[in-house]
Amino acid sequence: MINPVHLRTLVEVTRLGSFAAAANRLGYTASAVSQQMSALERDTGVDLFQRSARSIHPTEAALVMTRHAAKVLTDIEALMAAASRTHDATSQELRLGIFPSLATYVLPQILRNPKWKGLGIDLRVSVAEPSQTIQGLRSGGELDVALVYQVGQSGLAWPHTVNRQWIGDDEFRVVLPAAWGFRAEAKVAADHLSDMPWIVHHPGTSDAAIIERLFASCNLHPRVVAYSDDFHASLEMAAAGLGAALVPELALRHRPAGVVVLDVPEIRLARNVFALLINDKQTARVQLFVELLADTLHSLGTARKA
Repeated sequence: MINPVHLRTLVEVTRLGSFAAAANRLGYTASAVSQQMSALERDTGVDLFQRSARSIHPTEAALVMTRHAAKVLTDIEALMAAASRTHDATSQELRLGIFPSLATYVLPQILRNPKWKGLGIDLRVSVAEPSQTIQGLRSGGELDVALVYQVGQSGLAWPHTVNRQWIGDDEFRVVLPAAWGFRAEAKVAADHLSDMPWIVHHPGTSDAAIIERLFASCNLHPRVVAYSDDFHASLEMAAAGLGAALVPELALRHRPAGVVVLDVPEIRLARNVFALLINDKQTARVQLFVELLADTLHSLGTARKA
């Protein structure tokens, strides 16, 4: 029998083009992905990849299997959700911790999605910053799933008893007051923005330290006129002409009039978004919810770049 987990991994490897990228998407190590693909080749008796020292290329057999696997996995997910609803006629309660940007722009999209109605989940939501949300996982059962972000190798830590699953990335962008005369999406060197007034994170946080080091490496020395950890407040102050700011793309979904977004090649930074799942709460419906979340975040990112 073919393991459905291996089929799901095959779909991601074929879609993303590497074991490492699929591992990051699914929350595995690259070695684990390679072992799954070797096991699938043994089970099917066909070669699925042409391997070299630095790359892998799917064979025609892998592409054919991927097309069929997508339908099989959809059917399995529907079967598991239906079986779960039959086994438990009442809704499954899911206690969700989520950070504000995701709660503002992504969660409502999910709740309006017809697929959400079919999951049979009774949602309980707590909106807080990641450090607070993780405490709900540590303190013995206040939360079942925590949606958090990490900027670079920041000091965020979580219990080793939870399963971490990558959801997507939320890239930071440089915004300026439109009154400063820059053209939207103009490519600007970072040092050209030095000594300008800036709205920055409060000092002392891990995110602020990472951004400060990034700016220093680009020879960007901001003249700080405001401290703000609220991206909406930062955008409104920028729109009013107070200063430039670095904000994530999710916050730009409700961008006020009066700001422009620049392309600053030296400034490449993102919030990596993860789901932290309590192992014994990781039911089929919870996993489907997490996948719906990842798909929604991806679609919002695609819409921003279109």
